[in-house]
Amino acid sequence: MENIRAEKYFLSPVSRKLVEIIEKSAPELTQAYLLDIKKHPNMPTYQSFPEKEVYDRAYLVFSQLGRWISYELDSDAMKKYWIELGKKRRQEGFALPEIFLSLCLIRKELWTKIQAEGLLDNALDLYQALELYNRIVTFFDRALYYAIIGYHS
Repeated sequence: MENIRAEKYFLSPVSRKLVEIIEKSAPELTQAYLLDIKKHPNMPTYQSFPEKEVYDRAYLVFSQLGRWISYELDSDAMKKYWIELGKKRRQEGFALPEIFLSLCLIRKELWTKIQAEGLLDNALDLYQALELYNRIVTFFDRALYYAIIGYHS
């Protein structure tokens, strides 16, 4: 039984490399995200919010993503966090499309970094690349879903 559990949480080399990239590049990724927010015409609430607060919030998303890929963040904790986030953003006056777009911009910065690092181009095992892709997509899908639930509760 323990062997099955250990295998379930085994990180592929590609996943480990992405976690390292996220940890090393989180400040850079977050800064790029802030520039996206400033330039995007559909982000008025984020643009009027204190920059440090927006930075800290985006940085936390990258941190959570790294923990999710590493299997350090379980589904229940993620669900709770994003539902609360959705509630809080609604109370702060954020429109739901802005919340959605914010996560899309964070995801865009991540994919830009993955491509720049050649992470998936050099994957020896296609299965590892697909596993990683699935973890990333699942993270953002769940984050959006639970944030929307929280927003409407």
